[in-house]
Amino acid sequence: MDNFTYHNPVKLIFGKGQIAQVGRDIPKGSRVLFAFGGGSIKANGIHAQVVAALGQHSLTFVEFSGIEPNPRYETLMKAVDLARAEKLDFVLAVGGGSVVDGCKFIAAAIPFEGDCWDIVAKRARLKSAVPLGVVLTLPATGSEMNAFSVVSREETGEKLGFGSPAVMPRFSVLDPESTYSLPARQLGNGIVDAFVHVLEQYLTRPADAPLQDRLAEAVLATLVEIAPKVMATPPDYQARANLMWCATMALNGLIGQGVPQDWSTHMIGHELTALYGIDHARSLAAVWPGVVAVRRPVKRAKLAQFAARVWGLTEGSEDTRIDLAVARTRAFFESVGVPAGTTAAGIPAEAAGLVAARLSERGGLPLGEDGAIGAAEVRAILEAAA
Repeated sequence: MDNFTYHNPVKLIFGKGQIAQVGRDIPKGSRVLFAFGGGSIKANGIHAQVVAALGQHSLTFVEFSGIEPNPRYETLMKAVDLARAEKLDFVLAVGGGSVVDGCKFIAAAIPFEGDCWDIVAKRARLKSAVPLGVVLTLPATGSEMNAFSVVSREETGEKLGFGSPAVMPRFSVLDPESTYSLPARQLGNGIVDAFVHVLEQYLTRPADAPLQDRLAEAVLATLVEIAPKVMATPPDYQARANLMWCATMALNGLIGQGVPQDWSTHMIGHELTALYGIDHARSLAAVWPGVVAVRRPVKRAKLAQFAARVWGLTEGSEDTRIDLAVARTRAFFESVGVPAGTTAAGIPAEAAGLVAARLSERGGLPLGEDGAIGAAEVRAILEAAA
């Protein structure tokens, strides 16, 4: 197990009715940017709950709506301009991972001097950021309890990420009832997103870290177990609560401490989203089969462990068990409505060359837990992902 330092200062406020606690954790006298996506939080009552919570503590706030899935730099800069003009000094993100990611960028950009795109494109060092709070409405990305954000720029067709301790949320409210109005597509995407987050940290090579392995396997097995109830109607509170907790645990840093991590599925998937507008989770389900096909020799031991511990496959040859584990994972994605593989996702064959070239030109290669995925391997992965 490698050396590591782990510090996670995010205060989690979990459970039904907890949105009422929002104002208590924002410093008295703060001027709040209340940022969200579309109109869904008004239709499902979350907007009213947040307004009441802010009002209860006499907090001044200005609303900003319209943060998109895969939040756009152009939109986020409008929020930055608003916050600067109104002298807002606290950001409250109300929504799913895209809103939270977008608000992390906003919080970093408000006090930033210079071209704000440098925060993402050049990973510019942040001297400070406006404090951020979260009310999560879609469990998927884990952004509510980590320091990372991904932002898209329409002008250049890029989707890039950054991370900084400065944008860790001060608190995150997770009320499972806030998921009740989510459509099936978003629920399925959330399940797959959380699942692949774990695979990126787990399905690498043995690191003599049995606790991290079993924590990762617990999240994976739980997602498989609860998925049918998560997707069911009417909503099942316990299933939605467990999904929220799984998605948070999948990417709050705990299971990845001291172990090699991959993230090639994500980096390749980001390019597919930038090129074709495909949902983030669907890009992951499209790419992952190709990653495990091309990288099978490196990942072989962990794939066999994954087969046994997550899917209960213990009979037959190792190759047979691995084949079945990959097939069951693809079937699991499809069971929650997310196509597995590039063909099912509608990604054209030309994507293999385009993505490899884009990553290479931007200096985004090599990828993988051992830095062995270059342009040729990216092409091979997308060709094998059909």
